[in-house]
Amino acid sequence: MLIAQGLIKYYGNFQVLKGVDLAVRPGEIVAIMGASGAGKSTLLHLLATLDKPDGGTLRLRDNDLLTMRGDQLAKFRNQYIGFVFQFHNLLPEFTALENVCMPGYIGGFDLQRVEARGKELLALLDLEARAYYKPSSLSGGEKQRVAVARALMNNPYVVFADEPSGSLDSKTAAYLHDLLLDLRKKLGNTFIIATHNPMLANLADRKLLMEDGRLVESFQ
Repeated sequence: MLIAQGLIKYYGNFQVLKGVDLAVRPGEIVAIMGASGAGKSTLLHLLATLDKPDGGTLRLRDNDLLTMRGDQLAKFRNQYIGFVFQFHNLLPEFTALENVCMPGYIGGFDLQRVEARGKELLALLDLEARAYYKPSSLSGGEKQRVAVARALMNNPYVVFADEPSGSLDSKTAAYLHDLLLDLRKKLGNTFIIATHNPMLANLADRKLLMEDGRLVESFQ
């Protein structure tokens, strides 16, 4: 479903990615592990089209993502790619439900259907009672679950998660990990996750090790 070949990325004169190849099947959970500075977050940002590589190719469901520009890329990303950041990135002035619905609002979809979908996702993540709370009234784990629901709003082809439990305590992190696995079972989404957390990585179908800008190992 997703195929990256020879991805290269420089920041100034420093080469962060040195030719990364990756192929991911529909419905897979893939964990990318590695030390800080190995290039995990950079790779995720390139795969999710949040940044552009300096070389290589990237295709998602036969769409050449590197030839898309401007509004075309933004529309494709909003509809077909979800992203969960380490620090949720919720909009503080909006409720949990409004934050979840934001990709649907941006996409211009039917308002009633968008909000019904948002409520469905919040219920799936055991957050229906928090639908009308603003982020300041939510716990860290609740905020991150709202961020996961937002990433799933438009039923994307793939959801990328960058250290999704990195800011959570161990108990809350374990709960989030189980939820991600449950979501894959119920919704069939594909997840690509960069993580330091071995518990989360062990839930994945595949674990990939990143070292010095390259994927050097795949292990079960």
